[in-house]
Amino acid sequence: MFERNQKTIFVLDHTRYFSISSEQYISTDYLKGKPIPETAAGGSSAVGGTQLSKSLWTCAVESSIEYCRIVWDLFPGRKHVRFIVSDTAAHIVNTWSSSTQNMSHVSNAMMMVSVPSRSIPQSSDYSVIHGLRAAIEALAEPTDEQAHAAQVGCNKIPNKGRVICITSARDNTSMKSKSGPAPNARYLTLLITGLEDIFNTVLLQQNALVAPSGKKGLLIDHCHLVILNIVPLGVESLVTNRSLLDISPLLDVEIHTVNAPDISDKLLHLIMGHYDLASTTVTNIPMKEEQNANSSANYDVEILHDRAAHTKVCGPDFTLPTSIKSGTSYETVTLKWCTPRGCGSSDLQPCVGQFNVTPVDVTSRPSSCLINFLLNGRSVLLEVPRKTGTKTTSHMLSARGGEIFVHSLSIARSAMDEAPSISDGPGGRVSDYRIPEMGQLMKMSRMVPLKTKPKGKLSPGEHLWRRMPRYFPRTTNVTILFNLQRQLTWLPHFLHLLVKEDMDKQEEVRCQQQIHELYKSASRGDMLPFSNANNMRPKASKIKDQYRLFYRELEQLIQLNAQTLHHKNLLESLQSLRAAYGDVTNKSEASVAHLRSYTESPLSPERLEPNSVGSNSSSSLLKASKRRMSSSGQRSLLDMISHAERNQSSKRLDFSGRLCTPLGQTAKLYPDFGNKEKDSPAPGIMPSNLKDESIRS
Repeated sequence: MFERNQKTIFVLDHTRYFSISSEQYISTDYLKGKPIPETAAGGSSAVGGTQLSKSLWTCAVESSIEYCRIVWDLFPGRKHVRFIVSDTAAHIVNTWSSSTQNMSHVSNAMMMVSVPSRSIPQSSDYSVIHGLRAAIEALAEPTDEQAHAAQVGCNKIPNKGRVICITSARDNTSMKSKSGPAPNARYLTLLITGLEDIFNTVLLQQNALVAPSGKKGLLIDHCHLVILNIVPLGVESLVTNRSLLDISPLLDVEIHTVNAPDISDKLLHLIMGHYDLASTTVTNIPMKEEQNANSSANYDVEILHDRAAHTKVCGPDFTLPTSIKSGTSYETVTLKWCTPRGCGSSDLQPCVGQFNVTPVDVTSRPSSCLINFLLNGRSVLLEVPRKTGTKTTSHMLSARGGEIFVHSLSIARSAMDEAPSISDGPGGRVSDYRIPEMGQLMKMSRMVPLKTKPKGKLSPGEHLWRRMPRYFPRTTNVTILFNLQRQLTWLPHFLHLLVKEDMDKQEEVRCQQQIHELYKSASRGDMLPFSNANNMRPKASKIKDQYRLFYRELEQLIQLNAQTLHHKNLLESLQSLRAAYGDVTNKSEASVAHLRSYTESPLSPERLEPNSVGSNSSSSLLKASKRRMSSSGQRSLLDMISHAERNQSSKRLDFSGRLCTPLGQTAKLYPDFGNKEKDSPAPGIMPSNLKDESIRS
């Protein structure tokens, strides 16, 4: 409720230096019907004719009053702004009371203060320090809302605020010359660096006075100090801009150096961040010309409002068009004027929020015409400009009780419409949502409040968030892994082990065995048991693609849940298995070599060359995996496959020549080949039988 922007205090430096000219001249020759020379209109020097120039004091007062006008227009009665004028002492312009929080009171008080006189003698008594001390005391004073909260028995009342100090870091001797001599470095350092230390010290002293009894005000929880160093146009300052800096736990300070004519634009940029405002430019407003009532022209009007007027309209799939206005550094949303109409209830039905509106340039003719038009009871719809397609109405301007509001209209489905069916998705009717699995996930995510705070670094809610599945397909047509849970009896328990946070060694071995069985099924060419599969057997290439998709989804699931060493071992084994199965991307040797130069390191595992295929590729990958797993002393998938191959090879009979040959000698193939005695047929044996026997051998 009591935010930092609830209290804002302007401290205006009323010393002798602020009586000098801002060096931006306005020619008065146009009053006599004479043309304005380009050098006189745009230059900073008074050359020919009668010219006027605002003083630094006038620029500071006008911009600060415009700041509070925007605040009071957008947050009437909720945000408070005070003014303090500092010269030989601090002069309070208004209080936190609602009777002094208005434009007329502040304007009349500033008229009585007037511009500082140049005849004031130079003295150290004229300082902005007096105003900063008074600003800290004003922050400790409660507003009407804070006083009401204290009366109803609120123990801890938040008390934060912002102080905007408009001063100049130039010595007093520089105002004798308009050309701007070099600043005094000693005074510059004292005024800028010393202001932060003095302000922080006084802030601590004020809290020390309030802390014991609490009768002298409220404790100041935090203060944001903004120092605006203004100089005449064309004069350089040695003070550099500095972003927000934490001086202490109670104080943040930022410094901005700006030319006096540009201080209004600077405060307009700051107020958007101070109160979280957004800018909207209404384009193509038809207005009749003053000189020719029969013709009309289109104008643009920029308005300010709460940023939520844009964020409530925009969803995740919609953005409003933005642009940077010339001469400014902030973005504005461009909306197009629609045909005005009477304010009806049908237009307000899709409204999702309303916010106060104020024009940026309240004195311009287009802004005045728009305000009067809305105050007469008319409303205007604003649409998003588009080159093609149907128009989209996003906002509406209307007036209620003398105040102008912008209504954020719902671009998507209205709250008055019937709730959509779960099968009506963005891409059409969807009928294969995994609704039972979603219900189980919601039951897993059910949370109840605890009376006592549990011990440990992680809260129960964070523990639950870590245990929740990180991979959850919404529909069944995008997943193979979860479609096979009913057909493969081992798969549900296998998936349960993968998402466990504390997998042990036995569970890892069990998962390794299941992956090994899956690999053997893929090697045999067994098709996956889909429920909707007919009796026709698909092609071998299609079966291989099914296993590839299964491997990829399984690897993604393990990657998202790889919290322990056992999960990482499973992931490495599956990746080696995928490579052995041929599930790799074909790339040229040049691209692979170029990729290795950026991705590989001396600690990278051994890589298989793209040209190696068959048993050599699988054996080299298995050997590399075995070297990676040998240090941990665990039985990996490689050990299982190698053991099965050795058992199968041991059942085969060895070559008879190797069995009959003594150890260390070479077995001779066909030892009787070329022997004539052996080649001659034995008596009693037919030649045909000899031919058949030779064929059998």
